[in-house]
Amino acid sequence: MAASDKSVDDSLYPIAVLIDELKNEDVQLRLNSIKKLSTIALALGEERTRSELIPFLTETIYDEDEVLLALADQLGNFTSLVGGPEFAMYLIPPLESLATVEETVVRDKAVESLRTVAAEHSAQDLEIHVVPTLQRLVSGDWFTSRTSACGLFSVCYPRVTQPVKAELRANFRKLCQDETPMVRRAAANKLGEFAKVVETEYLKSDLIPNFVQLAQDDQDSVRLLAVEACVSIAQLLPQDDVEHLVLPTLRQCSNDSSWRVRYMVAEKFVDLQKAVGPEITRVDLVSAFQYLLKDAEAEVRAAVATKVKDFCANLDKANQVQIILSSILPYVRDLVSDPNPHVKSALASVIMGLSPMLGAYQTVEQLLPLFLIQLKDECPEVRLNIISNLDCVNDVIGIQQLSQSLLPAIVELAEDSKWRVRLAIIEYMPALAGQLGQEFFDQKLRGLCMGWLNDHVYAIREAATLNMKKLVEQFGAPWAEQAIIPMILVMSRNKNYLHRMTCLFCLNVLAEVCGTDITTKLLLPTVLLLAADPVANVRFNVAKTLQKISPFLEASVIDAQVKPTLDKLNVDSDVDVKHFAAQAIAGIAAA
Repeated sequence: MAASDKSVDDSLYPIAVLIDELKNEDVQLRLNSIKKLSTIALALGEERTRSELIPFLTETIYDEDEVLLALADQLGNFTSLVGGPEFAMYLIPPLESLATVEETVVRDKAVESLRTVAAEHSAQDLEIHVVPTLQRLVSGDWFTSRTSACGLFSVCYPRVTQPVKAELRANFRKLCQDETPMVRRAAANKLGEFAKVVETEYLKSDLIPNFVQLAQDDQDSVRLLAVEACVSIAQLLPQDDVEHLVLPTLRQCSNDSSWRVRYMVAEKFVDLQKAVGPEITRVDLVSAFQYLLKDAEAEVRAAVATKVKDFCANLDKANQVQIILSSILPYVRDLVSDPNPHVKSALASVIMGLSPMLGAYQTVEQLLPLFLIQLKDECPEVRLNIISNLDCVNDVIGIQQLSQSLLPAIVELAEDSKWRVRLAIIEYMPALAGQLGQEFFDQKLRGLCMGWLNDHVYAIREAATLNMKKLVEQFGAPWAEQAIIPMILVMSRNKNYLHRMTCLFCLNVLAEVCGTDITTKLLLPTVLLLAADPVANVRFNVAKTLQKISPFLEASVIDAQVKPTLDKLNVDSDVDVKHFAAQAIAGIAAA
């Protein structure tokens, strides 16, 4: 008897612990217990999970949002723990309750889990259990349940009978016409998704009127979501239907009084272009694109400016160059000198991509003058976006033409009086070097990179040091040995101690990329020479450098050359030198 009582106690233990933890005042403890639900369900077994755990969870859905969010997430993966798909309906009541709470994040997670669970139901169980849940949510008193309902239509619709499908379409229409803007917004958000599973005849007769209505809603937050649905609907319809069912609404959205709606059109423009095809693009969308390029709101112009390259790339190839030159470039020219820096920066990030479409002659004639204006723009981001995309133009017009026209502007920026501009150019130099090639770099740009090492601003010298490392990674150690290490070693004899320190900083980073042979043969002798420098700052940087380059030296070299130097620095008259020497000795010994 006692043994059987004990086994009953043991079987009740997991749920008793859960009840205790879920009633605890500490939110973190309650959250942790929810995250362990799957373990508790395994301990209870499938039958008791269905008969005890799920009802208990359904009754206790009154908690902090983060606990409810964790619960909604857990229940989505619970099907196997309640006995598989034939018992999945047991998960619907707690998820339905969670789908009606006030906190949006919890509702969204509950709907996501409901969709997962609904997909695991058989078609018959779906009609018996999930569709009635959807209908209860649709007719809920609070807007929270009605917004959650919008996310379930696309999961249920494909697997139910025709009469139920008709009911679902009617319910969706009802939500599109709901008096609460939040519900209409949720319906607009899910309209495109629902359109993909509805038959074409009902798409035209039922959903497109809903779409037109939402696109004319008095709330701009609803109208802008209708733009997203526009893309999905246009992809599903034949060209003729797109022209008379979708285009009028699209034209209206691109001229909407709210900049947010126009911004959404700009964001989705290339998707819309692909959906409607080249002919409608040529006749209708080019003019809409022009309209957005000269929009009164900078945010809209910036959004559509980022689409210039992709829009032009998707134009009909037969008319592409002619449309770009006559219909797009005049507006792009205006954007090059736009008063808003974000617009100019957005354009600069894509304008280079027009070169391959226009070819060498038109690039030189039409685009190069624009690039030169942008390279001299007062906004650093504009200049850098041009520099970072030079390879597109290089492939079309060749390095010779590019260097004649753009290189002077790059050199001008590299010597700019504002140190932040110089800094930005340094950061792009490795990418630029990769695009232009080693030979061109050695001829035109290597001198600039060496010059930065002697800059009067420390941040520039520091960035120039890292730049050297990246260049060696790009061109290889043999190039470094020939082209830059001799010039860096010369700096160790400079009268200005700052230059001698910069030499040490360079040797620090070059050891990582040059390998043991070059480090031992070329870099180490100079570091050891500077150990006798009259300036204490240089001497303690020698100690730091020796510690950093020691992993790239052989043990015999460390014993014969590095350790004696560090021992000498360890008895230096300067306290800082002694400190860093001791640190280096300890660091090398521990390695």
